[in-house]
Amino acid sequence: MKEFKNYLFALIFSVFGGLVAVFSYDLIFEDKSVNENANNERIQFANYILDTTNVVVPEGLNFIYTSKKTTPAVVHIRTTYEGRSTSSRSPFEDMFRDFFGERYDNREREMPKRRGSGSGVIMTEDGYIITNNHVIDNASEVEVLLNDNSTYKATIEGADPTTDIAVLKIDAKNLPIVEFGDSDDVEIGEWVLAVGSPFEFRSTVTAGIVSAKARNIGILRDRNNLQIEAFIQHQAPVNPGNSGGALVDLKGKLVGINTAIATPTGTFAGYSFAIPSNLVKKVYEDLSEFGIVQRALLGITILDVNAEIAKERDLPVLTGVIIDRVNDGSSAADAGLESGDVIIEINGIEIKNVSNLQEQVAINRPGDKILVKYIRDGKTKTANATLKNTLGTTEVVASNNSFSIDGARFADVPKDLKEKLEIEGGAQVTEIEKGKWKSSGITKGFIVTSLNKRDVANVEDLSTILSQLPKNDGVLVEGMYPNGVKAYYGIGW
Repeated sequence: MKEFKNYLFALIFSVFGGLVAVFSYDLIFEDKSVNENANNERIQFANYILDTTNVVVPEGLNFIYTSKKTTPAVVHIRTTYEGRSTSSRSPFEDMFRDFFGERYDNREREMPKRRGSGSGVIMTEDGYIITNNHVIDNASEVEVLLNDNSTYKATIEGADPTTDIAVLKIDAKNLPIVEFGDSDDVEIGEWVLAVGSPFEFRSTVTAGIVSAKARNIGILRDRNNLQIEAFIQHQAPVNPGNSGGALVDLKGKLVGINTAIATPTGTFAGYSFAIPSNLVKKVYEDLSEFGIVQRALLGITILDVNAEIAKERDLPVLTGVIIDRVNDGSSAADAGLESGDVIIEINGIEIKNVSNLQEQVAINRPGDKILVKYIRDGKTKTANATLKNTLGTTEVVASNNSFSIDGARFADVPKDLKEKLEIEGGAQVTEIEKGKWKSSGITKGFIVTSLNKRDVANVEDLSTILSQLPKNDGVLVEGMYPNGVKAYYGIGW
């Protein structure tokens, strides 16, 4: 009996132990098949299927809409540059000429053509395109590749090195376009997209925020110091090939043309720069309508206001632009502005630095009036200034420039004459009457190529340099006549 009880207890404890073991296993080791299936549902191939239905986009931050809207209107530009011819001369030419005739004459060898690429933005349905001047400068051929893979030969309608803007035209219809936005309304911290063809990867879209406005990075050069740099600095990655491409806001409006990067490597390093759309629009309209830029000037030499200048001159502000010099007969002089005045606003737009002021003046044409707010002797004042062109008038300048001063009329040198004389440019005397020029001995047809050792490429250069000469000073005039004879003259100014 005792043995039976022991057997019964052993059986009961065995069953109980088995139940505990099974129950504990289920608790400790859960069924992994369910988790494995769940994890497998999260694993997929790396190809991308466009489906925006499940895309979660923060309010006001929809890159998808903007990308779809703008990429069809941003083009890839391919340029071709003629190879330079080089000549070689046999050292035996003179020795064996009598025996071999012209066999050892100078031989020209054509160097291979060079190619480049960039981006552009379609602005009209009939094929007007904006890009950078440096993308097409000196190109012998320009080809435009659209987003749909169609290609066109492009003509250059006009270019402006001082703003680095150029306008192309292709023979096409019903093209997608990008509309202009207002770059003055762009805020620091605002999201923007860069659209272009970096490294020939067409229709590439990158995103970033606006980091700063009215940046001068010293990348543009002009012999008369008329370059305008008021770049929008942003963080959307830009690389070689993006030049001339679009910088757009999240509404898909053009707020800039991507132009440059600050980098130690030649590729994107965090800093991109775009020409503001308000300046782009003005230059684009000028080049499309006139072939040249209608440049408006106040006629002043200016400096940035900083803490040191503010303390030295007891100024009530730490930002703005101080007038160092007012040119005689300029629009600033006519408006009553003086050296020492501090400009703080133009047409209601705050002026913080030189770049800022240059942009706000440059978006106007000669003859336009601007409202200038400035500080003089601690008091805030305003003045209305009528802007003038580089020739000192308020008229619109045609592409065939002409300019009269002190009895002489000048015009740009015709292309065939420049090629004949092998000169880059100049300003040619087309008419001459009594005055300083005739008194110096200059006659009709003379081409001015430099003034006081400063090169003169055209009539605009001539007028700009003359306007900057000090009073009662002499000027050395260098140039040549159409027959190739060089001449030098001195004129009392």
